[in-house]
Amino acid sequence: MGEVYRARDTKLERDVAIKVLPEEFSRNKERLDRFEREARLLAQLNHPNIATLHGLEEHDESERRKHGEKIG
Repeated sequence: MGEVYRARDTKLERDVAIKVLPEEFSRNKERLDRFEREARLLAQLNHPNIATLHGLEEHDESERRKHGEKIG
C-alpha cells in the first residue's frame, strides 16, 4: 500500500525507514484513513522485530524525492 524509503535522521544520527502513501492514494479518503489507522496501530506495538513508529507527517512529492532512496 505504501512505498518505503531508506533515509538518514541527521538530528539523531540514525538510519530510518520512511513509508509513504503514493500521491494518487493520498487523494482517496479510504486509502488515507487506512494508512493513518495502520500508523496508529503500529504506534501501539512494542516488539524488537517490529519497527517503531516515530511520527506521522504530511509532505509533498518534491520533499520525498529529495531525501531518500526507495527500498525494494
